Amino acid sequence: MAMLQVPRRLLGDTGMVLSILGMGGSGYGSAYGTFDEKEAVQSLKYALDRGINFIDTAYWYGQGASECFIGNALKGVPREKYVIATKVARYEKDYTRMFDFSAEKVTKSAQESLERLKLDYVDLLQVHDVEFAPSIDMVVESTLPALQRLKERGLCRYIGITGYPLSTLRAILQKSPVKIDSVLSYCRLTLQDSSLANEFSYYKAKGVPLINASPVGMGLLTEGGKGIPQWHPASPEIKQAAIDASRYCSEHGVDITRLALNCSTSFKEVTTTLVSMMTKAMVDSNIEASCLPLTKKEVEVRDYIKRAFFDPLKSKHWEGIELEKYRRKIQAVQDKSHPH
Repeated sequence: MAMLQVPRRLLGDTGMVLSILGMGGSGYGSAYGTFDEKEAVQSLKYALDRGINFIDTAYWYGQGASECFIGNALKGVPREKYVIATKVARYEKDYTRMFDFSAEKVTKSAQESLERLKLDYVDLLQVHDVEFAPSIDMVVESTLPALQRLKERGLCRYIGITGYPLSTLRAILQKSPVKIDSVLSYCRLTLQDSSLANEFSYYKAKGVPLINASPVGMGLLTEGGKGIPQWHPASPEIKQAAIDASRYCSEHGVDITRLALNCSTSFKEVTTTLVSMMTKAMVDSNIEASCLPLTKKEVEVRDYIKRAFFDPLKSKHWEGIELEKYRRKIQAVQDKSHPH
């Protein structure tokens, strides 16, 4: 049987053509547990050979560990074989040093990312989780112009923003004097929450391409919910609905992760969908899920779990939960250092 060809789509007017499936770098920062490094290096190279050409990472993924891993793994791989993106503005696990959107910091961190990646430039440099900035104005007036200067220096080819709340991404896009070449949204084009689809016409009119990340909802849509990390911000109701849906899939001999990936990659309005792939088997199964149609039985199970478990949810997202937690922690630190 011939190897499946991974289709590619143009990223807006950048001229960059990306595979509809991209390598998400959070797994290389151990976001979902430990992994076999040797096997992960082989699987990354294997993915490139299979036609997956887009890699996305960030300092935040393991505090530089993901970038270092990718930099080492790509040693000797021709630069034209891949398109790579990284991010600035989200940093340490300590809440007081977690975010810094200042021009000075993002400039310094972009240069340090290039050192870790062992590259002269990245194809796409993104502002990470824009909703955590002190204000939208700071991103528009300070962060993005700093990225524009890096672009002019040849350290990145294009500029993007990433985030969870769809309204914040839109607000920045409307106000920014700097050309934003792509918008990355995560967990908003899944079996459980497809609200990004409501934004398609807006982005099309703006001529800004979309990158979709985490088709499995950061582990929600995994077998028996085993992949749901402890830190997951979803409500107990969402988690339970995902576990119930997964259980139903298992009882009917269907893989919920395959359904999830097929769902996310089927939207042609999105250029690429990012997912962590730590083994060759994962690369193969993800390519199959993205490129082959579902069976009649899989379609029936998919439609049932959406109708029975996800549609009844009062709220399908967790907008504001992480932001509120972050602001509470910062406030507590400030209160401690400035007692009344």
